[in-house]
Amino acid sequence: MPYPKIDPRKLDVFPLAERPNITRIEEEALDPASAAPAAGPESDRQIKQLAEAIRVARSRGAAVMLTYGAHVVKNCCALLVNWLVENGWLTHLATQGAGVIHDWEFAFLGQSGEWVRDNAPVGRFGSWEETGRWINLAVIAGAAEGLGFGEAMGRLIQDDGLELPPAEELRRRITEDPGHELTAARADLLWTIEQFGLRPGRHTVNHPFRRYSILACACGRRVPLTVHPGIGYDIIVNHPLYHGGAIGRAATTDVRVFTESVDRLDGGIYLSVGSAIMSPQVFEKAFSAANNLRRRKGRPMLSDHRIVIVDIQAGGGWDWSAGEPPKDNPAYYLRYCKSFYRMGGTLEYLQCDNRVFLANLVQRLRT
Repeated sequence: MPYPKIDPRKLDVFPLAERPNITRIEEEALDPASAAPAAGPESDRQIKQLAEAIRVARSRGAAVMLTYGAHVVKNCCALLVNWLVENGWLTHLATQGAGVIHDWEFAFLGQSGEWVRDNAPVGRFGSWEETGRWINLAVIAGAAEGLGFGEAMGRLIQDDGLELPPAEELRRRITEDPGHELTAARADLLWTIEQFGLRPGRHTVNHPFRRYSILACACGRRVPLTVHPGIGYDIIVNHPLYHGGAIGRAATTDVRVFTESVDRLDGGIYLSVGSAIMSPQVFEKAFSAANNLRRRKGRPMLSDHRIVIVDIQAGGGWDWSAGEPPKDNPAYYLRYCKSFYRMGGTLEYLQCDNRVFLANLVQRLRT
């Protein structure tokens, strides 16, 4: 027998405009054209070398991937990342659920970041109508078309809305071809439309701060941006529209797109900025899958790739060029170093604030 569970349709949600926010994007966004803050001699040396390596990689058509944590968005670095996309330096971006949430809230409201200690104890943390409604609906509708999480969100922001098909059309497609690969996703969307009384046609939501969205920029430039969430990790789970099946379908599409990009990393660069858990976990599986497919086709294994990890932590005080630390050393348990160390190629750890790193990388690539 199934265990008791809550009915999410009974959750209260509140207008996003009622929420005090920590950050206003227009006040704190970092301008790519401004002078970068000092990085320090060692970081400056590493960033200079990285910029040159990116130039070489792109000149020969190799991939340059950037996987980033939510603080890259919360720290108002979107214009820096967008400059890298717009100028052709990045071939793939990836983030997790929180990175999407802050991106969308900045694009929609120009503000983001709530006070968890104030809201969670009174049952308001994450229970924001617009954030939960539009992110969940975009992913549910996108999955029914075969889109990944990132592309569905980028399209929502870029188009200022989305289209919902009539329920009758979805039901017809499901009935006519029940074995179609999108049938389950179409059923998710049909259920959502009928449960919540959603009308067919265009649903408009304006994004007056779209220029600060990495999702929209990547979508507009046709650079893949994949999203790798966890079920129950993100505040959108506290909205009645949340559908774990649709989230999983869209994220599965994205992990396959991510693996396709990893397959082009020969001679390329993988940047992991402020993502201590998701990035290494997703990368190691994609790296193995890409090599699995290469082996089947008789292709050589991935090689000559460069992995650059950027985080503000000290990296366990371990010199990773000396090999993997023993199990009794705390550095052994730093997943964001250890997993990448095992992926071949060359590994470099750069201890730096993500704002300082990205601003200096842009400055190096501008000159």
